[in-house]
Amino acid sequence: MSTHSQDRSALIAELGSDPVRGLRASEADKRLSENGANKLQEKKKRSMLLRFLDQFKDAMILILIAAAIVSFAIACYEGNPKEFFEPALILAIVILNAVMGVFQESKAEKALDALKNMSAPHARVIRDGVETIIPAADLVVGDIIKLEAGDFVPADARLLLSASLKSEESALTGESVPSEKDAEAEVSENAPIGDRTNMVFSGCSITYGTATAIVTATGMQTEMGKIAGLLNSENDGQTPLQQKLAKLGKYLGFVALGACAVIFAVGLANGMHVMEIFMTAVSLAVSAIPEGLPAIVTIVLSIGVQRMVKKNAIIRRLPAVETLGSASIICSDKTGTLTQNRMTLVKAYDSLAEQSEDISGENTDPIRKLLRFGTLCSNGAIAFEGDAVRHIGDPTETAIVFAAHRNGMEKDALNQSYPRLAEIPFDSDRKLMTTVNKIDGKLVVIVKGAFDMLAQRCVGGNIDAARAQNDAMSREALRVLAIAAKEIDALPAEITSETLEDGLTLLGLVGMIDPPRPEAKAAVAVCRKAGIKPVMITGDHVVTASAIARQLGILEDGDRAITGAELDAMSEQELDQSVREIAVYARVSPENKIRIVRAWQKKGEVVSMTGDGVNDAPALKAADIGCAMGITGTDVAKGAADMTLTDDNFATIVDAVREGRGIYANIKKVVGFLLGTNIGEVLTVFLAMILWQKTPLLSMQLLWINLVTDSLPAIALGMEAVEPGVMERKPKPKDEGIFANGLGVRICLQGCMFAALTLIAFRLGESMTGLLEGGQTAAFMVLALTQIVQAYNQRSERSLFAIGPFGNRTLNLAALASLALVAIVLFTPVSAAFGLIRLPGKLYAILVGLIFVPLAAMEAAKLFGLIRPEHRRKQK
Repeated sequence: MSTHSQDRSALIAELGSDPVRGLRASEADKRLSENGANKLQEKKKRSMLLRFLDQFKDAMILILIAAAIVSFAIACYEGNPKEFFEPALILAIVILNAVMGVFQESKAEKALDALKNMSAPHARVIRDGVETIIPAADLVVGDIIKLEAGDFVPADARLLLSASLKSEESALTGESVPSEKDAEAEVSENAPIGDRTNMVFSGCSITYGTATAIVTATGMQTEMGKIAGLLNSENDGQTPLQQKLAKLGKYLGFVALGACAVIFAVGLANGMHVMEIFMTAVSLAVSAIPEGLPAIVTIVLSIGVQRMVKKNAIIRRLPAVETLGSASIICSDKTGTLTQNRMTLVKAYDSLAEQSEDISGENTDPIRKLLRFGTLCSNGAIAFEGDAVRHIGDPTETAIVFAAHRNGMEKDALNQSYPRLAEIPFDSDRKLMTTVNKIDGKLVVIVKGAFDMLAQRCVGGNIDAARAQNDAMSREALRVLAIAAKEIDALPAEITSETLEDGLTLLGLVGMIDPPRPEAKAAVAVCRKAGIKPVMITGDHVVTASAIARQLGILEDGDRAITGAELDAMSEQELDQSVREIAVYARVSPENKIRIVRAWQKKGEVVSMTGDGVNDAPALKAADIGCAMGITGTDVAKGAADMTLTDDNFATIVDAVREGRGIYANIKKVVGFLLGTNIGEVLTVFLAMILWQKTPLLSMQLLWINLVTDSLPAIALGMEAVEPGVMERKPKPKDEGIFANGLGVRICLQGCMFAALTLIAFRLGESMTGLLEGGQTAAFMVLALTQIVQAYNQRSERSLFAIGPFGNRTLNLAALASLALVAIVLFTPVSAAFGLIRLPGKLYAILVGLIFVPLAAMEAAKLFGLIRPEHRRKQK
C-alpha cells in the first residue's frame, strides 16, 4: 500500500519510528549508511577529450584525415619540404573544425545540479526526543520532521499533525495556488500527486501553517528524485538538421571514394604514375567534401542565436534553432506560461443589491465595501518594487488586496483605520477565515471562505440568488470566495467558530482566476496561421484549463479536454487515434507529459514543449525542442530546455519560430551554395581526368577556394534577413529532406554550370599559355570568382535586383575580402606556392566574362519561373 493511502499508525510502525521521540541517532546513522544520503544522483558527464574526439566521427572529416595522412606519407617518401604544406593545411582545417565544435556544444547537463540546489539545505528533525537542525542530506526514511511557513520541504513525508497547512507545489504539480494539506485526510491509492493532501514533497515550500511529518522517501526515491531519474533516462536525440548533415557526409564520402576508384582505373589504364594518380585522387576527395560545412552551419546557427537573444530567446543548443523553425506542435504548460501565474480578482457580486460587476479601478460603493471587508479579513499583502507588484502570502488573499488597492484602498491604511481585534485562522475543515474589526466604533465580525460552507451560517442576504451566481462564476473557471459579516456587542470570552461564525449576513462573492497573458491569444492565432497546433498540458483542474484554453483559442469546436486519469486509462493505440483531437490535458503527471510528446512524435510531428516548472523538465528534454520560462521558470526547467524565453512571453515563441524558419532557410541557401560549388569542383577534376588525363586544379588550390571564396560568403549568406511570408506557410514535414522542393536538382545543374565554365577556362588557359599551370591558373580564377557571384544569386529565390543587389552589407564585405585573398594568391609571389602563374591580359578579359555567366543564368531562371519563392509554392 502507498504511503499516502496507508493508515498512519501502521505506516509509523512499518518505518520503525516514534512520532514523539523520533528515531534513535544510532538507527538514523545505520539507515544513512545503508541507503545513502538524501541527495539526487547525477548523470556522469562526458570529458572534454571525449567531446573533442566525437567531432572526428563525421564521415567527411574522416576522409579528409585519411587524405592528409597519405599526403604526408608521400611528402616524407619524396623528401620535398614543399609537399608538407598540403597535408598540414588539411589537418589544420580539421582540428579547427573540431575545436569549434567542442566550444559550440551548449547542451550542458545542468538540470540535475539545479534539482540538487532546490533541495532544502537543512531540516528540523526529532531524534532521541530532542528537536535539532541537521543537514537535509542526513535525513533518512522514518525521521520525524517539523515544518512551518517559509520552510522548504527536505524530503517526501506523510503528515502526522497539521494546522492550517498550505504547500506551494506549482513547480511540481502545475497548480497556480498553494495546496491545502491535512494530516487527517484519507487519500485513495491511485490519487495523483496534486490530490495527495496528506503528503508534502521534497523541493516544495510551506506557505502557511505548521506540521509534523514522517519522512517516507529520500534522494532519488522522492517525487523530485523520480523526475531526476526521468531526466537521466531521456537521451539527447539528434535534431533533424544534425541527422541530415550526417547522412549528407556519408553520401559525399561514398561519392568521393567511387570517383577516386574511377580516377585510379583511368589513370592506370593510361599509364600514369601511381603517385600522380593518387594526388589527383586526393584533389578529388578535397573537392568532393565541403570540409567547412559543419563549421559554417555552426556559425550560421550562432548568428541566429545572437539575433534571437535580442528578441528575448536564449538558445542553449545550436541545432535546436532549426528544429524550432520546423515545430508543428507546441505543447504548453498553462500556469506561468499561457497565464500570469498570479491570481487576479475579475468579478464581484453584491448579494444585497443582487448585481455583479467586473473589477476595475472605479467600482461602485457596495463592491468597494465588499473589497474593503475582504481585505480586512486577509493576511496577504502586496509590495511595489518599481513598476512591479510583489504578492506576499496566499494568492487568493493578495488578489483581494490588489483589487482594493486599485480602488484606492491600501491594506495598511485599512488596518489602521479599522483595527483587527481577534482572528480565527483559516483551516481546511471549516474552509473559512474570520476576523473581528472595529469599524466606525462598532465590532464587526468578517468571515470569508467557500460559499457552500459560509452559506449555511448566514441568516441574511439572498442565498439562492448568490448560489446561482456562484455556480455561474464556477462555470467560468473562477475561484469563488464568499464574504459575510455581522455586528456584535462585545468580544466573546472564547474566540471560536461556534461563538462568531453564525447569524451572518452574506455581503457578496468575489471571483478570481489566474488570467491569460494578454499577448498569448494573439500568439496562438499566429501559430495557427503558421500551421502550428497549440496544445495545453497542465496540472490544474480540467474545468479551469478548458476555460483558459477556450479564451486563448487553443480549445476549439471539435477539440477535446481530458484528465491525466483518462489518459492513463488509454492504451497506446487509443492515444494514437485520439491525439489529434485532444487540445487540453489536465491534472497530468510528468510521465503523462512525456507520453503526450511521444504520441505526437509518432505522428511525424516536430514537437516543442514550453513550461516553467520542475514537472515540465522531463517532457522539455524529451521534446524535439524544449522552451523554458526565464523569469518564473525553475532552474530545473531551464537546464532541461533547449531554449529559454527571458521575458516569459508566450508571444516570444512566435518570434523564435519566425527566426527559426528564417535561419533554416538561410542554412538551405548556405548548403545549396557550398554543394553547388563543390559539385562543380568534383566534375571539373573528374571530367578533366577522364577527357584529358590532366589535373585542372591542385588540392591546395581547391582547399583555398573552399576556405576563402566558399566560407566567407557562406557565413555572410547566413546573416541574410528573414524573408517576408515565412509565417504564412505550414511547417515543413519532419521527413522532408534538405534538398526538397527542387533544391537538389538546382544544385546539380549549378554544379554542371560551374564545371563547364571552369573546364572552358582550363582549356583556354592551357592553349593560350602552352602550360598546364596556365590552364590551372585560369581554372582557379574562374572557379573562385564565380562562387563569389553565386553567393549573391543565392540570397533569394526572387530576383537579385528586386531585393536590392547589395542589401546584405555583410556579404558585400565578405565578397571584397574573398576577392582580395584570391587576388593575393593570383598576383603576388605567394602564387608560386600554389602553383599559379601570370596570364596574358586578353585571357583575363575573357575569364571575367565567364565569371558573370552564373548571374545571367540565375536571373533568367527566376524570370521564367524555374526558381520560385518557397511561400508561393503549393503547400501539402
